[in-house]
Amino acid sequence: MIQVRIASLSVDTRSNSPVLILSPLVVDPAHPRLLPIWIGTPEATSILLALQGTDMPRPLTHDLMRDVVETLGFVVERVEITRVDEGTFYAALILRGEERAFALDARPSDSIALAVRTGSPIFVDDEVFEQASIEAEPDIDPDAEIEQFREFLEGVEPEDFLH
Repeated sequence: MIQVRIASLSVDTRSNSPVLILSPLVVDPAHPRLLPIWIGTPEATSILLALQGTDMPRPLTHDLMRDVVETLGFVVERVEITRVDEGTFYAALILRGEERAFALDARPSDSIALAVRTGSPIFVDDEVFEQASIEAEPDIDPDAEIEQFREFLEGVEPEDFLH
């Protein structure tokens, strides 16, 4: 498993869809690689709000997930992106309590939204990273990418989700 961090959250200009870019914590300077994962706008918004530390007046779904997990006496030990099948990524939430630990099947976007809220590490299976990662562009500015995504969100209408 390769531990990763969120390098940026942006919008794919070709598909007008949010894309989450993950980068290994330990980067090979000779061959820097990034893992793009296209996600839904609601999940991207949730991740962005958590990254910014924005408090909402009522809990969002991922805030509720965090609260339920913690109230039941568990912690999100880590998120694992476990496989990719025909462009669809799969993940597992690894939860740990006093007496047991278990893995829950989950979407990567939901898992990462929860990980950001709990400060939990994110890992990608070595084979998944090798298969789905791309060569990194030299000068990605995460702040500029997040600002571009924020601008995208300001222009999205509810009807955009109906297709």
